[in-house]
Amino acid sequence: MERNWVIWLILLVASLFLESLSMQLFSVWFAVGALAALLADLFGVPLSLQIILFIAVTGISLLVTRPLVRRLQKSKQPTNADRYVGQTAVVLEEIDNIKGTGQIKVSGQIWSARTADGSVVPVGEMVRTVEIQGVKLIVTQ
Repeated sequence: MERNWVIWLILLVASLFLESLSMQLFSVWFAVGALAALLADLFGVPLSLQIILFIAVTGISLLVTRPLVRRLQKSKQPTNADRYVGQTAVVLEEIDNIKGTGQIKVSGQIWSARTADGSVVPVGEMVRTVEIQGVKLIVTQ
């Protein structure tokens, strides 16, 4: 009987390598399935059952851990930019969401800005920052 452990080992290493590149937990489940199939091959289990075991273990590990991973990925990590949220800022360039214009100065830093409600805010007005979306601060009057 030919051993297929080399194939399972390659799949295991490739899955772990891809996981190390991305850190998004998209291939770790394949690594777990490949490990189970590799161990099954080492114990002489037929290839058809190894494949079934690979699919089953991969699926089960995905179902068991995916909800936890989603919760962890959704948790927002605070950044240095978060310190600008809740601050008062002065409008340097008219904020107009439709035109895509707007700049504010907050804590000595200049940011692109958009309003939360879509209103137009003229130069010189004071606004309050409420959130960060990408590289823009979202403000309210």
